[in-house]
Amino acid sequence: MISLTFVPGSTRVASAPGKVLMTGGYLILERPNAGVVLSTNARFYAIVKPLYDEIKPDSGASAWTDVKLTSPQLSRESIYKLSLKNLMLQCVSSRQVLLWTVLCVCVLLSFEISDSPCIDSFQLYLHIFDYSYSALNMVKRDSRNPFVEQAVQYAVAAAHVTFDKDKKDALNKILLQGLHIMVLGCNDFYSYRNQIEARGLPLTPEALAALPPFTSISFNAEENGQNCKPEVAKTGLGSSAAMTTAVVAALLHYLGVVDLSSLSKDEGPVDVDMVHIIAQTAHCIAQGKVGSGFDVSSAVYGSHRYVRFSPDILSSAQDAVKEIPLQEVMASILKGKWDHERTKFSLPPLMNLLLGEPGTGGSSTPSMVGAVKRWQKSDPTKAGETWRKLSEANSALEIQLNILSKLAEENWNAYKCVIDICSKQRPEKWIEQVTEPGQEVVFKALLGARSTMFEIRNHMRQMGEAAGVPVEDVVRLCWIEPESQTQLLDATMGMEGVLLAGVPGAGGFDAVFAITLGDSGSDVTKAWSSLNVLALLVREDPHGVSLETGDPRTKEITSAVSAVQIE
Repeated sequence: MISLTFVPGSTRVASAPGKVLMTGGYLILERPNAGVVLSTNARFYAIVKPLYDEIKPDSGASAWTDVKLTSPQLSRESIYKLSLKNLMLQCVSSRQVLLWTVLCVCVLLSFEISDSPCIDSFQLYLHIFDYSYSALNMVKRDSRNPFVEQAVQYAVAAAHVTFDKDKKDALNKILLQGLHIMVLGCNDFYSYRNQIEARGLPLTPEALAALPPFTSISFNAEENGQNCKPEVAKTGLGSSAAMTTAVVAALLHYLGVVDLSSLSKDEGPVDVDMVHIIAQTAHCIAQGKVGSGFDVSSAVYGSHRYVRFSPDILSSAQDAVKEIPLQEVMASILKGKWDHERTKFSLPPLMNLLLGEPGTGGSSTPSMVGAVKRWQKSDPTKAGETWRKLSEANSALEIQLNILSKLAEENWNAYKCVIDICSKQRPEKWIEQVTEPGQEVVFKALLGARSTMFEIRNHMRQMGEAAGVPVEDVVRLCWIEPESQTQLLDATMGMEGVLLAGVPGAGGFDAVFAITLGDSGSDVTKAWSSLNVLALLVREDPHGVSLETGDPRTKEITSAVSAVQIE
């Protein structure tokens, strides 16, 4: 464990990437099935700094400290009291810009109701009071962020568990200055398709790149007045996992629990295992269930092959709601046997990840997973056979991609020549281009990967069709690869320079992915645009959690990341 070297007043900034689950959808929920997850250049940032410049004179005997959480993009701000005894947060205020909108609506509503001859003054005030009360409670409830809240609690608990008495004294002095935590997400985590179309702009990456970094997300209350959701849909990159990981990393470094200062793109992971454990714990508790954890693992470690941890490892964290002290929970988790498996993986050279947003609306992953699980229970024999074949196909694709990476190392000239040729040809023409013996093995590996991808998609479609569930006398199928997506993917797989195309993760109507060869990406994005598909700026970046040098808004980190050159 490192010494506590934090200097009061210093700002700590950490970032974590979003993900694309290329293989392993559904299977990754159960050990020992594996999945290949790619980390991306889309990043969430967490900025941690003291809330006050110095410790207040009367705060030495205080049992509480202040925590302020802000999200400028969502116009959210929450103020908490953090107990220095049990390390739990208590929200004392939570607001957002919508507050002003709510009050304006109430005033307009009063005029509308007052014009009705059927409503007297007393009834008028009752209507206004009821609407105002429910609307303001809605804003307060939805403006809180459970993922950041749990990240704070478990990161501080980890410091208490790992520090000796002297370090705990220093820790309390740091905490008594209060914590100001700000979270910012790259535009790539959100869909701005509607805004682009509303402005009459073409559906191109250039239109996305023209948006300001960390573009604000407006809100719109639903008609029933019960929910307040962002108008901008998500793109399925795992924003909650990336955000949780970034907050945990920034806090652990800020408090001196880990040292991420030597973590760079050229060096191996340093102290990131602690970040992984705390982030997995906080994320699972915040979402109310123990998921597979591949999204958090990717946010911490970057691109890799992943096998989930045993869910029992977090049973003590789930017991935290039973009034077990958080320090005891954290100590148990840190001592537990984390049996997840992680194998290094990244795309072979000269291959690029593309994501396309078809504009057909997102899908509910939890409901789709629930449908598949019900199918497994109702027809275990067929489900088991489908899962076995899908697992074998996933492994086969991974093997083919690893073979291609090895071929690039062994004979770069032959490998590069084949990639250049294939990037300009439709797949059915690839094998005809063989001119040298050293090239044939590369061509066969490329075609083998394509064939395997078709097999994976077929098994995923079969799973979706079999997992259809009746709702209100209407059969709604669990469309893992809906017909509209099938048509788009088939068209994409037939384009020049496209190796693979599929629906990532649980599938549905979210963004599709493609793996392209060489410089063919620009032609694919143009073809997608003609099909009413918006190509996103997301690319693979195999690096995980990182310590940044400053505020990304002033350093314009996102501008550099998002302004991907489309050649």
